[in-house]
Amino acid sequence: MLRIVNMGKVDYGECLMVQQKLQKLRILDQCDDTLLLLEHPPVLTKGTRTIEENILLSEEELAEKGVSIYETNRGGDVTYHGPGQIVGYIIMHIDGKNRDIRQVIKKLAQVTVNILKNEFNIEGYSDLNKYTGVFVDENKITAVGIGVNRRVTMHGFAMNVNTNLSHFDWIVPCGLKDRGVTSIEKLTGRTYDIGKMKQLIRHEFETLYDTPTYEISKEQLYNAIGEEYD
Repeated sequence: MLRIVNMGKVDYGECLMVQQKLQKLRILDQCDDTLLLLEHPPVLTKGTRTIEENILLSEEELAEKGVSIYETNRGGDVTYHGPGQIVGYIIMHIDGKNRDIRQVIKKLAQVTVNILKNEFNIEGYSDLNKYTGVFVDENKITAVGIGVNRRVTMHGFAMNVNTNLSHFDWIVPCGLKDRGVTSIEKLTGRTYDIGKMKQLIRHEFETLYDTPTYEISKEQLYNAIGEEYD
């Protein structure tokens, strides 16, 4: 059973705290696997393999733009999150149903690959032997990275739907100097409904993990984990 929470737009620090609480609860088997779907205000996050030179603006320049930087325990290099990008954070125990870390990463990428093909007739691909994430031609459309503690994941994926791609000029995205970035908006020439995209993502999780899903509100989630809802 997979619980889905549509969080709306949430500051990164707040959502990181929610993930950490959920991960602890899942380790203790006190909650279901949970997928958080949301957008962030503009923010940069560092993975465990971040090279500082891949952040192209100074902290002062980023602060002037209202952009914070967070260090995280996910894999990979620096990436950008912002409006128009759907972020999916998956808190999941990976011992069941023949799951392992590589399969989790592979299926997170496959969500985007399937949506691109079925909804837009666009060929996306993921090659875990070379890069994580999903690409269309030489351009990344979805970043993927997880952290794991006692067989429970956190972090997940970030899919560019209607994202302002110029914000990726602040960094070398995921440390890939030979690759660009793209979005569904850029590939199709039109903006796409975020709510509809979240429903497509939910369907793909049901199919790929062969599990039923149910949805609760952000308020219900915060009440369940003892966090104040604003």
